[in-house]
Amino acid sequence: MKLILFGPPGAGKGTQAKLLTKCFKLPHISTGDILRNEVKNNTDLGRQAKGFMDSGKLVPDTLVTEMVKKRMAAKDLEKGFILDGYPRTVSQARSLDEILETGIDTAVYLSTSEKVVVQRLTGRRVCSKCGTNYHLVNMPPKKDMLCDQCQVPLYQRPDDNEATVRNRLKVYLEESSGVLDYYRKQNKLENVSGDLDSEEVCKIISKNIFGSLK
Repeated sequence: MKLILFGPPGAGKGTQAKLLTKCFKLPHISTGDILRNEVKNNTDLGRQAKGFMDSGKLVPDTLVTEMVKKRMAAKDLEKGFILDGYPRTVSQARSLDEILETGIDTAVYLSTSEKVVVQRLTGRRVCSKCGTNYHLVNMPPKKDMLCDQCQVPLYQRPDDNEATVRNRLKVYLEESSGVLDYYRKQNKLENVSGDLDSEEVCKIISKNIFGSLK
């Protein structure tokens, strides 16, 4: 199964990928995580991507596609994968089809309202050591602003302030709308509400795509 999870920032792509990976034992590929690691490690790709990410803009297709192409060559993906955060544009979707030769099996779009996106992202906090995500309302740490596992301070990502979140959402919707039509024309599109509880979303995807939960 070659599955894509896509949708606006805050739609829950990463959460769904983790739930589905645990259930169906497929590798999870997160372009967002890979990009942030590149920035953290100060690689050439990371330095190029940092300016775009901090200002809430999408990283250019050429940079992201180069990264995805390298990852797709790995042997652990021979039986399938769950791809999170790519493609965001028609150009990226076409590049992915070329990389995979036979294309993907299904694209799941998590349609999410602006209100929910802003609430989720502005309340997100991240462990500065292990990278675990928390939420001030939905999933707070046990101790105030400290990671449950590492006991180190949590921080707010620079691109999680409200102004940047709204801009990220606007940019995403403008630049990715064509991807919906691209996969719809291939009869590969599944639309699921990202506003629902994460467990409910996982059940819907599992039933519609995989048949049933294991």
